[in-house]
Amino acid sequence: MFDYLIVGAGLSGAVMAERLASQEGKKVLLVDKRSHIGGNTFDHYNDDGLLVHKYGPHIFHTNSKSVFNYLSRFTKWRPYQHRVLASVDGLLVPIPINLNTINELYGLQLNSDEVEGFLAGKAIKKDRILTSEDVVLNTVGKDLYEKFFKGYTKKQWDLDPSELDASVTARIPTRTNRDDRYFADTFQAMPLNGYTRMFEKMLDHPNIKVMLNTDYKEIIDSIEFREMIYTGPIDYYFDNCFGKLPYRSIDFVFETHNEDSFQSTGTVNYPNDQLYTRITEFKYLTGQKSDKTTVVYEYPKAEGDPYYPVPRSENTALYKRYQQLAIKEKNVHFTGRLATYKYYNMDQVVAQSLALFKKLYSPDLIEEEANG
Repeated sequence: MFDYLIVGAGLSGAVMAERLASQEGKKVLLVDKRSHIGGNTFDHYNDDGLLVHKYGPHIFHTNSKSVFNYLSRFTKWRPYQHRVLASVDGLLVPIPINLNTINELYGLQLNSDEVEGFLAGKAIKKDRILTSEDVVLNTVGKDLYEKFFKGYTKKQWDLDPSELDASVTARIPTRTNRDDRYFADTFQAMPLNGYTRMFEKMLDHPNIKVMLNTDYKEIIDSIEFREMIYTGPIDYYFDNCFGKLPYRSIDFVFETHNEDSFQSTGTVNYPNDQLYTRITEFKYLTGQKSDKTTVVYEYPKAEGDPYYPVPRSENTALYKRYQQLAIKEKNVHFTGRLATYKYYNMDQVVAQSLALFKKLYSPDLIEEEANG
């Protein structure tokens, strides 16, 4: 008899498994249909001895000290601040857009105050911000929207930005200084020995059993358990009874080159040229030394593993129908990107599972925190 069956060995499931086993002494069975733990953050050494992320680059960043401290129990860190360039008009310029981006693109020598006025002059002010297009036009105007956002968004989502929720482009700031870091969070680092090693330490507990290459529906009738933590697609849990929730997927194409470096920064975006959206070179992320280097090209597609929930109002409405069913489920708890149909950063996923654990076993503590 297990106390908990946890479906999915990504961050959501692993955090819950670790907390339940180590803090409450619960017996946990962690099941995943893939052949490995770690979910989409899984990394491994390829045939050339280079550490790569199987499902595209995952860069850890957070403003939450509690999340960072929690994960620090299972890994040491390598400080790393991610930088991204965009291939625009034959130039490689910083993204998010900053002072250097504007000066290089337009051949100007503006300062921070002047670039603020420059952008204000370009902006097309909107009374209501409803779509991703509205967000960008309202901030930087049509020219920069077309150079950086329209084509990239169309490739990534197969939708025009005018058809997508404002949240998509609202994630990307516009800066009037020279800060060329992709993220501005307080804590920015990579697990020193990789994500998979971090997961191995997280799940190294006698109360945690892991079963891979297994769809939980194949074993659920033969396993005895008291409660379930479900981190898989919520529509799959309910047998797609209202129809499938739309996702975007990606084809990852890896190449290894016999050279020290392939490009001048960790990631280069291609908003308007090429079929791929970006190229990432892993040695920037890992700090690994080698006379070879591996890069990954990302080609968005409609079918495949579910990576990105498609943020449109009709999809949110469909999710809410499934959510109402989930609320009525007894002894089943839904957490994570797929189970809540929302695009979370890694730290948000960890925080969500830590909050669920508190809700289950320290509800008084949550109430005290809420009341200050």
